[in-house]
Amino acid sequence: MKRSLPGNHQEDEAGSSGRAQGSLKRSCEWWRERDSTWAGPRWECLPQEVLLHVFQYLPLLDRAYASQVCWSWNQVFHMPELWRCFEFELNQPASSYLKATHPDLIKQIIKRHSNHLQYVSFKVDSSRESAEAACDILSRLVNCYLKTLRLISTARPSFMELPKSHFISALTVVFVSSKSLSSLKIDDTPVDDPSLKVLVANNSDTLKLLKMSSCPHVSPAGILCVADQCHGLRELALNYHLLSDELLIALSSEKHVHLEHLRIDVISENPGQQFHTIKKSSWDAMVHHSPKFNLVVYFFLYEDEFGPFFCDEIPVTHLYFGRSVSKDVLGRVGLTCPRLVELVVCANGLRPLDKELIRIARRCSQLSAIGLGECEVSCSSFVEFVKMCGDRLTQLSIMEEVLVPDHRYGLDDIHWEVSKHLGRVWFPDMMPTW
Repeated sequence: MKRSLPGNHQEDEAGSSGRAQGSLKRSCEWWRERDSTWAGPRWECLPQEVLLHVFQYLPLLDRAYASQVCWSWNQVFHMPELWRCFEFELNQPASSYLKATHPDLIKQIIKRHSNHLQYVSFKVDSSRESAEAACDILSRLVNCYLKTLRLISTARPSFMELPKSHFISALTVVFVSSKSLSSLKIDDTPVDDPSLKVLVANNSDTLKLLKMSSCPHVSPAGILCVADQCHGLRELALNYHLLSDELLIALSSEKHVHLEHLRIDVISENPGQQFHTIKKSSWDAMVHHSPKFNLVVYFFLYEDEFGPFFCDEIPVTHLYFGRSVSKDVLGRVGLTCPRLVELVVCANGLRPLDKELIRIARRCSQLSAIGLGECEVSCSSFVEFVKMCGDRLTQLSIMEEVLVPDHRYGLDDIHWEVSKHLGRVWFPDMMPTW
């Protein structure tokens, strides 16, 4: 059900793929024009543009082996175009089954290709040693001109175990050297407000995407600094405690471009945690400035912590409940979320959601995707819900256990009725038997 948000990295890769296909077509024409008496393939004579296209599909280690075949293949291995996009995989054998990037290859990349790197990801496991290795590489990218940087922890903790000063000093090298960062993903890291100021000072004209959920050393003032200075910012992901009325007003100013995606993670670290309220006027300012922006909200709260939410209208478009949510809260969703496009409910309990689901269908005229986990809905109400939403429901993921047979419909025939209103064949999802 989750959607990936578009980014510059993906656009550049798509453009690169199109150019590579054009090169492959031209090389095929080159082969056809060769002498028909030619006896057989001479791999050393294969055009570089064809080899480059092939090398881009190879894993790093296979590329390295291929580069030892001949002089021309080695030349392709060191072409700048091959090193613009790279992922460092840093894992410890004792704690991960994934293969790590070989240390000798890392040394060679830093020595010969650091100034070619543009789209870089660091994928590390939960060990501190892997996180330290990532910081060591970052601190050596003094000649890089990165456009995209992603620090990905495959399992927590990782970067958070490092001394804050060590991590920030390494990250600052990239912020100062690149001066052209457009996409930055630094979730679950000890990044802080001063380091964000360095980022803004060197990349304010180019930064378009910033993802930094679960960064405890960042304050609302640090995020506000980014919003005030990075007028081209189009995508932002952060924790709810960093969201403020001042931030929304800054993102709604005339000098700021129209925000396309705002993702908020509402996470409760301890039962009974208190959450602040965002004013309706602040949300209204955002919608007025960026009427088509997507507001994606993930809730991981306990039932008694929803008090500040869904009291006034909120422009949420994609809503996910990762823990059990009450009937009362879901009823308020139908009243306060008119822009809702996608709804996923992990669990509710054993109280049927008939009225709540009908209210959502009636009030949320743009709803096109819904998923229900450990919930209950009568078959008749579910059919009525589908009938009200019609064929705009492009995604309908409902477990068979959610549907409760009644006097009108049973589990054996409900799929026919739902399929009729959807305009396509539909069956409820089945629980795996293993």
